Amino acid sequence: MDQVSHMMTDGQGTIAAATPREEFAAKLDHTIAGAQRALLELQHPEGYWQAALEANAEMNAEYIIFNRFMEVEPDPALDAKLKKLLIDTQQGDGSWSLFPGGDGHISTTIEAYFALKLTGMRAGDEPMMQARRWILARGGIPSAGTLARFYLAAMNQVTWDATPSMPVEITLLPNWFPVNMYELSSWARGTLFALMVLQAKRPARPIDWIEGVLELYIQPPHFTTFKMPRGKHLFSLRNALIGADKLLRGYDRHHLSGIRARALGQAESWLLEHQDANGSFGGIQPCYLLSPMALKSLGYRNDHPVIEKALEGARELIWDQGDSILYQPCVSPNWDTALAAKALLDSDFASDHPALRGAAKWLIDHQIFKPGDWSIKRPDLEPGGWAFQFHNDWFPDVDDSAVILMVLAAAAHDDPAARERAIKLGANWVMGMQSKDGGFAAFDVDNDSNWINQAPFADVEAATDPTCADLTGRVLEMMAAVGYRADHPVARRAIAWLKRDQKADGSWWGRWGVSYIYGTFSALSGLRAIGADMSEPWIARAVTWLKSVQNPDGGWGETCLADRDPTLKGKGNSTPSQTAWALIGLVAGEDDISDSTIRGAAWLLEQQNSDGRWEDLEFTGTGFPNHFYLRYHMYAHYFPLMALGRLRRRIAERAAR
Repeated sequence: MDQVSHMMTDGQGTIAAATPREEFAAKLDHTIAGAQRALLELQHPEGYWQAALEANAEMNAEYIIFNRFMEVEPDPALDAKLKKLLIDTQQGDGSWSLFPGGDGHISTTIEAYFALKLTGMRAGDEPMMQARRWILARGGIPSAGTLARFYLAAMNQVTWDATPSMPVEITLLPNWFPVNMYELSSWARGTLFALMVLQAKRPARPIDWIEGVLELYIQPPHFTTFKMPRGKHLFSLRNALIGADKLLRGYDRHHLSGIRARALGQAESWLLEHQDANGSFGGIQPCYLLSPMALKSLGYRNDHPVIEKALEGARELIWDQGDSILYQPCVSPNWDTALAAKALLDSDFASDHPALRGAAKWLIDHQIFKPGDWSIKRPDLEPGGWAFQFHNDWFPDVDDSAVILMVLAAAAHDDPAARERAIKLGANWVMGMQSKDGGFAAFDVDNDSNWINQAPFADVEAATDPTCADLTGRVLEMMAAVGYRADHPVARRAIAWLKRDQKADGSWWGRWGVSYIYGTFSALSGLRAIGADMSEPWIARAVTWLKSVQNPDGGWGETCLADRDPTLKGKGNSTPSQTAWALIGLVAGEDDISDSTIRGAAWLLEQQNSDGRWEDLEFTGTGFPNHFYLRYHMYAHYFPLMALGRLRRRIAERAAR
């Protein structure tokens, strides 16, 4: 890094030259202190942190459709704010995308168009004409994906035959059967329970024709055929499953009423059982909305306590931005709290500071001690994990739990016994969630029936919860934080899995962040923490890869498109979060402080604003690879603080040698 020395007074009146190293260290200290102050200002009095979680326009659109389906009393002020965000995020070509700057997405655009009509816009309005031209040029309404078709069918805009067949009788299949609900990922399971009920009951909410989307048909509706996207090859699993879809439709038309009633009863019981304390379902937006819609189709009225709670729970996802509303895919207080606290700890903030004591208490108070869906495959494992959200007892996740345990292992707590109990039970649960291949997934174990992703309903290819490098690396780092080392059987199997999963160029793909930078930094962090030999060639290749994708400005960035096109891995505009990930990976991956590390840190130092924060408008979080991306509004703050803190600690360690 090109540094310029300057003259300074040494306190004795003499003039001394500050070295570039001293200048860098001073700026590093100043930046870290500013970032710590800014982060403390964002903490809630109860001890937690929470920022907005942003996805695409489907979130706002589906909430508008949901309120109409549920016959909620119109709220013009709410509609106006939801509508404004839709208008603000429409692209110049009339479409809506999955992430800023991405190509238009057909389902998102169709849903946004329909939602705007429901809020009072008309087909002749300029934004609507632009959107309609874009939609019709791409096949019109028959091009909508699975979830969009369900929302449209529920509002009487397409026939229920347009949706892929999902007989509710599937819920009756036992857990040992090769096809059963627990072979689906947690998020797909919760969504499909609701979709199967909706398809069985086939509600069709009537609306005024002027609010409908007849103009998105190329052929008249009764001549329009809705087909499922076929596989690229004639003889493929997807095409075979499309053939099976036709058989299931035949059964659906001639189903056995007794079995159908029993299946609907079981699905209803499952949905009711899985309603959380705040009225929500499954922790994510599809379940928040589709579950009440399914129950309403079963005859539940809006004055029923279950629906009253559900409608209130659905409002939890509203993030009011003043003149507009961002409807979130879920809320992230546990995740934000754990990472914010970890950033403070990694930057050597006092572990007994009231802010960290408060965070530790809040986290311990939210530990889950009831068996969730994960216990179907781990019936003998004692509970002890944490969820992502305020309320989601059925679906704690390994990722949140691992980072929370790192925080609890380092932060002080007013009740040491409660802290030790939380760590013991939490670590036991996380380690007990290791899959048979040695890796770790988010919500379940051995949830790897990947053929399900070829089913017609699984058009977002995310029906399973696979083991991944980011989760596996995080668990290794957690294990080290609570006292385990590389010779522990769980650690040995996880390290072996990482070695097998590594790509030929040295990188790892990350499932829950964008994308290869995310997976690589997490794997390297875990390997360093657990005590792996970082000089081994396979680990050194990861360091080399990170350096090879550094941008000329010193930062790192990666486009969401890298999930689909590996030639784009590590390529993109520099962002604070991704630069921080790469920096953490380099600090973990090598003992020396390389020029790449210094240039990356210098980029972060330059990007901090006067408030002590960083800003990142890119989507660097992943929901479903290729299909759903996220912007965590606090990623741009706590990850840079974490990276710079770890670098400063490494500089101090080397200086002490």
